[in-house]
Amino acid sequence: MKVEKNNVVTLTYSLRIPDQDGDMDVVEVVTEQDPMLFIQGISGLPEGFESQIEGLAPGDTFDFTVEAEEGYGEFDPEAVVELPKTVFQTDEVNQDELLQIGNIIPMTNEDGERMHGQVVELKEEVVVMNFNHPLAGKSMHFEGQIISVRPATAEEIDHGHVHGEGGHHH
Repeated sequence: MKVEKNNVVTLTYSLRIPDQDGDMDVVEVVTEQDPMLFIQGISGLPEGFESQIEGLAPGDTFDFTVEAEEGYGEFDPEAVVELPKTVFQTDEVNQDELLQIGNIIPMTNEDGERMHGQVVELKEEVVVMNFNHPLAGKSMHFEGQIISVRPATAEEIDHGHVHGEGGHHH
């Protein structure tokens, strides 16, 4: 069985991205002890990643780079916004703990879409938030191996994620 749409793929990989000097740094390693499982075609992974592993079979290895435009897009300066500190005031949350440089905060935009922003700067009255994906603007180099491939169940396809061992449990 090969990697193709609506098949559950189990794989391992290492991900390297360029640092400020252009040297490649390992930023993530997924091992056989805790592999990644997803449904090809509906994973939410970058199209550039899925297209590179399409047609591979268990035991096959891969080694490729996904450029920013095929991955999480270019860095968008308009996705860096200033929000009034009052937006973050709630009774349940300690604002000083929440508003730390580097913290990722789940938020909802005016259309009700969930998004994550990273605190990048704190000013007197405003918080500067970056809503770009952390890998936006980066080329991503993947090396790994396909561990297994199986057809997704109708329920998995309907739910959009893998169930059972290594997947989602309801």
